[in-house]
Amino acid sequence: MGEDNLGAFLRARRNAADAALYPFASHTRRRVPGLRREEVAELAGLSTDYYLRLEQGREKNPSGQVLTALSAALQMTRHQDERLHLLAGRSPQRTSSPRAVDPSLAHLLETSTDSAAFILDSLLNITQLNPLAEALFSGFADEGNFARNVFLDPAGRHFFADWNRAAESCVGALRTTMDFHPDRQEREALIAELRTDSEFDRLWQLFSVEPKTREGKVLHHERAGTIAVTFYTFQVAEAPGQQLVVYEAEADGSSQQRMKSLLAVRS
Repeated sequence: MGEDNLGAFLRARRNAADAALYPFASHTRRRVPGLRREEVAELAGLSTDYYLRLEQGREKNPSGQVLTALSAALQMTRHQDERLHLLAGRSPQRTSSPRAVDPSLAHLLETSTDSAAFILDSLLNITQLNPLAEALFSGFADEGNFARNVFLDPAGRHFFADWNRAAESCVGALRTTMDFHPDRQEREALIAELRTDSEFDRLWQLFSVEPKTREGKVLHHERAGTIAVTFYTFQVAEAPGQQLVVYEAEADGSSQQRMKSLLAVRS
């Protein structure tokens, strides 16, 4: 499966850092992207040797104070910070038992006719769709997993107009929720399958940790045509890792009309 540990995470965040945003006066050419190890160590108040041991996996039990200093030095987001602490064993394993969609939430999906709505679990498995979402995703061979649709189904690269952004968002979301899933073998099997796609593998090694929130998308449906939507993601409080995703057509007339036409053209 490749590395998915504290050292690999720190290397990825260090390489992703924008050196121009840091107070280093060096004008020498950088041989690697991001920050140097000694620069991160200096910012975090650590010795370079100690930081090197962290990246190499020879130091496996950093204190909470060290993690806080590294998070600040690398300007981590809240979700990246949570991942850092989890990989260092300083955060409880965030698992929850698989559970069915709450009946009231299922009813909400079924009665929502103006927007495409669906439920994702912590591995981005699509556990339930309303009729409009089923029609919207009808061009995919299998609606079982959102990440598979994006990366492994050829339809994904046509369906998402800005496929690169959709791919980045998908990987960041999977990194954010995957640890809620209680079955480690299932988690690892999905990631191994997805990493057969070279672009997923590249993005996976960047260790981006960003949840789905709200964003505009342009979709190309094979029969209804181009539809501009805004998607909204809501965390289901009673089922950690579960998300309600809603695709609402932009109020530009044509997108709303095409979204509504999906049920009419549904075969």
